[in-house]
Amino acid sequence: MGRVVAVCISEKKGTAKRNVGSADFVENFGLKGDAHAGKWHRQVSLLSFDEVERFRARGAQVEDGAFGENLLVEGFDFKTFPVGTVFTCNDVVLEITQIGKKCHSECEIFHQVGDCIMPREGVFARVLRGGVIRVGDELCPGTKPYRFTAGIVTASDKGSSGEREDAAGPAIRELIEPAGYHVRSQRMLPDEEEALYQELVRLADEEGVDVVFTTGGTGLSPRDNTPEATLRAADKNVPGIAEAIRAYSLQITPRAMLSRAVSVMRGRTLIINLPGSPKAVRESLEYILPTLEHGLEIMRGDAGECARQ
Repeated sequence: MGRVVAVCISEKKGTAKRNVGSADFVENFGLKGDAHAGKWHRQVSLLSFDEVERFRARGAQVEDGAFGENLLVEGFDFKTFPVGTVFTCNDVVLEITQIGKKCHSECEIFHQVGDCIMPREGVFARVLRGGVIRVGDELCPGTKPYRFTAGIVTASDKGSSGEREDAAGPAIRELIEPAGYHVRSQRMLPDEEEALYQELVRLADEEGVDVVFTTGGTGLSPRDNTPEATLRAADKNVPGIAEAIRAYSLQITPRAMLSRAVSVMRGRTLIINLPGSPKAVRESLEYILPTLEHGLEIMRGDAGECARQ
């Protein structure tokens, strides 16, 4: 268990953080009023108060927040916790997304004393659930409020231009969240291969989600480019998932044979193309979700590959 010593923000980038005593932590954003908050993986920075005290013992005069930390916490050596560790404080849930960082320019502290501890001692986190944290509150390692992380991408020219409402993307979310998936990103993009490819790469490489569900763009139209974007992003092919969806859908409509949907892996992210209609999305997910969780556990190294007896 740790104790919050300082809650720090900076209203403008390039300025030092200062201890404000308490702050609102906004889900999937960061601290309200902090210039470094945003929808990315480094929403909150955390630093061990004990490491700062050791730094001060060397003669350095540093204020709380001087290293760019949002939370200064006594009682934890944050760098010993692996990425994915969850901490809770009051209603707030934080998940570690990065340990340390590379400094591209030497900060003011480095120029003063020739060293900075944030690159090796600090960690970064994402806000999974929001709330208020105050100085003196207790921070505890906790349990994730979900089993898997997911991204949703809708491919639609008309949808992205505002001519049509996205019904398929919300249908995906409606089904996967009760099944234990935390949606980190949901976007609608035009049927452009490059844009779709870049978003799949971002979700896998930067967001690090367990699975990306795409919807739309898998048919025979010249503007259907989702399979091509997905294959470009792939490290490994996982054809069975797309084949299973087609086989199941053929029992409902013979038009399922016209689907070019694929399923692949990029690193430790599974990417699955789903149909474009909300009805077909629901049918497909209801069929694959019970088995998919076992595949995701294998991919993450959380389960063995032996068949159930």
